[in-house]
Amino acid sequence: MKFFAVAASALLATSVSARSTLFGRSPAVAPFDDSLSVPGENPLQHCQNPENDILTLQSVNLDPNPPRAGQTLKIEAKGILKEDIEDGAKIHLQVKYGLITIIRQTADLCETVGKVDLECPLNKDKETALSKEVDLPNQIPNGKYTVVADVVTKDEKKITCLTATVEFKKNNGVTEVVWKQGL
Repeated sequence: MKFFAVAASALLATSVSARSTLFGRSPAVAPFDDSLSVPGENPLQHCQNPENDILTLQSVNLDPNPPRAGQTLKIEAKGILKEDIEDGAKIHLQVKYGLITIIRQTADLCETVGKVDLECPLNKDKETALSKEVDLPNQIPNGKYTVVADVVTKDEKKITCLTATVEFKKNNGVTEVVWKQGL
């Protein structure tokens, strides 16, 4: 569970979206659509058409992809903002294990990006990049996990909304990971 909270927060530290997911409203998360895929080596998909997002993601890369239990996951992301992002922006994060919600939290975006050596305000028209390493636990419970990160400005304007599904399963004592884009 720690992996998903840390990885999702790091992966989505530069992303934010206008609809509150878990607290009142829910983003329209589309079924898999190749046009919604986030560029790079990752399983991420935009929740909806990103043309009006404040953040244009240029790439998100994971190494190794897919991640492996007991190893370090390196996350690198690059994007350009169409507007400055100030204190007060939030990340609404939801992680489901199968149909059961195991994490539902709201995090301060500026505090989160501080953990990847960025600081608010995040400036528009300037490439923003982050790099983060996450040590994954040796034991990750088998099952399908779905992550939705919906991030908003302090005025509830959409920056972006991202989703991914990953399945962990044991095969001869070794945990295998299967990425599934979208929901």
